Amino acid sequence: MNLVIDIGNTLMKYAVFDRGEMVLFKTSEPSLFLSKIKKIFKNHPKIGHALISSVGKPAQKEAKILTLFCKVQQLSPRTKVPYKNCYATPNSLGVDRMALATAAFYQNPKGNTLVIDAGTCVTYDMVNEFGEYLGGAISPGLKMRYRAMNEHTFGLPLLDPQEVLDFIGNSTETSMHSGVVNGMVQEIDGIIDQYRKRFQHLTVILTGGDAQFFAKSLKNTIFANSKFLLEGLNHLLEYNKH
Repeated sequence: MNLVIDIGNTLMKYAVFDRGEMVLFKTSEPSLFLSKIKKIFKNHPKIGHALISSVGKPAQKEAKILTLFCKVQQLSPRTKVPYKNCYATPNSLGVDRMALATAAFYQNPKGNTLVIDAGTCVTYDMVNEFGEYLGGAISPGLKMRYRAMNEHTFGLPLLDPQEVLDFIGNSTETSMHSGVVNGMVQEIDGIIDQYRKRFQHLTVILTGGDAQFFAKSLKNTIFANSKFLLEGLNHLLEYNKH
């Protein structure tokens, strides 16, 4: 059994895999890491390997704790990957994007796949039919856009994301919602259209914390999978065991 841990900007995500199948998914605040790990290993004592992915600073403290329970790997730009990395600056490629590219490679090994991760930032990652990771794009995420309008203007309030009923806002708040939400929908659909013009039979995967928020609004056909990154981490753990 494997344990993979994704340390994001706000939450830690934990997933236990048994023969490739996810049998447990949990989240916690960073301060609850030790208690969460103890409970996971109490309920799943057959876990033999773990992989930690951290989008921020290296998770040295968490890795040290995990070594008390099983063999541990930390995901880094030096980690072996199953695809051909064509990124011009591979050492700057985020570990989250490495995991998403890996998941895309295994899910659609002989096809063209675009992965869109709608989280703190929105990332676009392309793996082509030849198993090559080409790169993609990074743009501000949903909450970041709301926060930017509040912090960089004098009078605009800080709003929580809200579904847009009409693209024409008839108040300041509804205009902000239209600008952010409708703007992001148009961005995502427009970028998908760009990729479809270049890559035939393109499969599009939408993942991340805001995936469900956008899934029903996009005109393009997509597959929503909120746990796609965790699946990629498990593939990387298996790939690097030997």
